[in-house]
Amino acid sequence: MSASTSGAANAEVSIGGRPPVNRIGYGAMQLTGKQVWGEYPDREGGIALLRQAVDSGVGFIDTADVYGPHTNETLVHDALHPYPDHLVIATKGGFVRGGFDYSTLDAVGNRNYLRQSAHLSARRLGVEQIDLYYLHSGRATDAPFEEQVATLAELRDEGVIGSIGLSNVTVEQFEAARAIVDIAAVTAHYNIAVRTGAGLLKAAEDHGAVFSPWHPVTLNETGQGDRIREVLEPIARRYGATVQQTALAWHLHHSPAALPIPGTTSPAHLQENLAAGSIHLTPEEVAAIDALTPDA
Repeated sequence: MSASTSGAANAEVSIGGRPPVNRIGYGAMQLTGKQVWGEYPDREGGIALLRQAVDSGVGFIDTADVYGPHTNETLVHDALHPYPDHLVIATKGGFVRGGFDYSTLDAVGNRNYLRQSAHLSARRLGVEQIDLYYLHSGRATDAPFEEQVATLAELRDEGVIGSIGLSNVTVEQFEAARAIVDIAAVTAHYNIAVRTGAGLLKAAEDHGAVFSPWHPVTLNETGQGDRIREVLEPIARRYGATVQQTALAWHLHHSPAALPIPGTTSPAHLQENLAAGSIHLTPEEVAAIDALTPDA
């Protein structure tokens, strides 16, 4: 990981040694059916939105085989293939979904299942090599975590995946994985209100990995939304921005490793998200936002 200017809102970031990309990516999970199950109802609208994102400067698209399942990867392919040279597409494997209800979500670490998942994701995305492939969970119990990472290392050596990422893991698992293979990226729950991914953020910074916070602009997960807005609203007014744009800008200033992946189904909201990269917060403003929630 490298950033052109530490903490600068307009910096780019490099993933696994690839050419730098805009530090505001796009999380495609919302382009599915209700509860992330099935096809996105407005398929043509989803295709148009993905194309608008790339045309507007997004260089990083995040998807997963469990989104749909499978429909999200297919939508990304149908919208964007053949992919521009500058575009990095990340997908994930290791979760399974047995039906519409979230209770059917489970984690699988079986070697041949993970191998199959990566090959099929590559097929759906229409690529010989997946740019960035995440192990979607560190919670699978059917195979030791180290064996799951070794499977991804094997796939990297075979050229099926280019770089390896980790999602929903502990700091200890991140360190165990690093002892096996280079880890290019981690993704975790982290925003102004929830800092449970703080340890992984620091580990990513220490070891040159990219950190993709999910739910990056959610403010009210802990019931503290009003208190958070009291701090953010005056800052947002100063820049003629929304509170959500200010929250997104905070990620970019808070850490040079940050590559937030806000998702949206709205073209206007997409442009608002990208415009947050032009907000240059002062150190005092960043410190005031930092102080709202202690790192976990």
